[in-house]
Amino acid sequence: MPTSIAIADDHHLVAEALADYVRKFDQYEVLFVAVNGRDLINQIQQSNRIPDIALLDLHMPEMDGFETTLQLKQLYPTVNVLALSMTDREDHIVQVIRNGARGYLLKGCRPSELRQALDEIMTKGHYYSDFLTSQLIRNLNAPGESSVVPIFNLNGRESDFLKMACSELTYNEIADKMCVSPRTVDGYREVVFQKMNVRTRVGMVLEAVRHGLIQV
Repeated sequence: MPTSIAIADDHHLVAEALADYVRKFDQYEVLFVAVNGRDLINQIQQSNRIPDIALLDLHMPEMDGFETTLQLKQLYPTVNVLALSMTDREDHIVQVIRNGARGYLLKGCRPSELRQALDEIMTKGHYYSDFLTSQLIRNLNAPGESSVVPIFNLNGRESDFLKMACSELTYNEIADKMCVSPRTVDGYREVVFQKMNVRTRVGMVLEAVRHGLIQV
């Protein structure tokens, strides 16, 4: 079965260009092309066909990509949202990921990156590009630790590690700041990864953002 794609973008030329690219990819099909989020949801309801991935422009009339992501998460939680934007604003990235998006792609990307994003969302459940990672790691600051513990059951030292790891500090620098050995930091990392159900530092940061543990 081909992977089904829905596209929502109020710029018709952009939407059709995206659809044309997707149709050229093996094992992908385009179900809908909508002019905004409300139109997309209406088409899903009327056709009773739920796409595997929704490519959503963030800025659309009536229902933008931020609200559409929330609505899809509530109504059709199996839909994986890939957000599309002309800008790389950190607050937009953080907000749409918190709303449930599985990736963020600039419209100026090459078709090969679009294909990579679609493939990784289907195989890994997310697309964390180098661009997305650098924007989040560089610009995020941690809030107080009280909100960290209840969600993932982290103790105080694990919470300290999480906050420092969501920055540009290396693991050796984290060890120095925590006054422990690098081996101990490795232990914190493995425990936090397990509790947050992630495999990489990038995944940890994204989960922290998704649960509101990190603020711009």
